[in-house]
Amino acid sequence: MKIPRKKYEASVPSMAMGDIAFLLLIFFVILARAQDDSHLQWQPAKTELLDQAKFSKAGVVVDVDNKTYLNGQEIGVGQLAVELDAILGDAPVGERTVLLKVHKDATAVYFEPIIEAVSEVGGDLIHILEKHHE
Repeated sequence: MKIPRKKYEASVPSMAMGDIAFLLLIFFVILARAQDDSHLQWQPAKTELLDQAKFSKAGVVVDVDNKTYLNGQEIGVGQLAVELDAILGDAPVGERTVLLKVHKDATAVYFEPIIEAVSEVGGDLIHILEKHHE
């Protein structure tokens, strides 16, 4: 005697797909970084008095080798004002913040043109420093 086999229908539950997609979207948005400059090597200068940095539209880094980076991408100082103007756009006063991270051994020759470029486009410059611990 032959016993008939039951046929099982295999399907993906579509109810959970929306939830999974939504959770993945949140996961990647949280982990995404608009300005990834973690690969750049720099050590901040130290000072006694510090304020907390606020939200910024752009970040400029002068690394160990005195190379200039805008939002993690290497850039020439001559192009900096044009690129900053494009990033800052028509942002109102108070929302035109540019973070400046300069390696502690960099001389004024490397960071003064950056300060000039930021002021030329009307940006609010914030110099990132490290608190000096005695």
